[in-house]
Amino acid sequence: MDEGPELRINRRTFVGASVALGGAVAATSTVAGSERIDRDETGTAVVRALINGEHREIGVDNRTSLLDMLRERAGLPGTKKGCDHGACGACTVLVDGRRIYSCVTLAVMHDGAQITTIEGLAGAGGRLHPLQQAFIDEDALQCGYCTPGQIMSGLACIAEGHAGSPAEIRAWMSGNICRCGAYTNIVNAIAAVARDY
Repeated sequence: MDEGPELRINRRTFVGASVALGGAVAATSTVAGSERIDRDETGTAVVRALINGEHREIGVDNRTSLLDMLRERAGLPGTKKGCDHGACGACTVLVDGRRIYSCVTLAVMHDGAQITTIEGLAGAGGRLHPLQQAFIDEDALQCGYCTPGQIMSGLACIAEGHAGSPAEIRAWMSGNICRCGAYTNIVNAIAAVARDY
């Protein structure tokens, strides 16, 4: 009696099925995490967030990174796209006071968040934030491409209490790369501001 085709599981089919199932579970839990996000069948959502002190509602594709939402939809190009893989730190922003790489997180994951970008640091009348001014005073930039991410990460470094010494600053700023090599002056700028906090 023929029982039908034999079930054959090899390594390739097992790994493929595991990856597909894991991806489906992760996608479901990520998207289902916020009940307040308005979604429709087209794969888009409206993200409501406090961005640089301003309440914003921004329509995005569910697959849009926070970086792309900020640059392309919110009109805030100060946050830079460097590696787009979370390796260089050029895209660092503050979300609810914590520094994150905005290129490796989805915008829909931050519905209801408070987001601060480099554009949100200047005070009234365009007066620079003390760390922005320190970067100028200490000559802590060359080409400037990494500078927004360096400053945002530096602010978090100070707020987290990791600016007690040059060695500590270097360790906690190691996720931000400067291809021009302005590291010594970046550390000096952060240390100068940390002394006043």
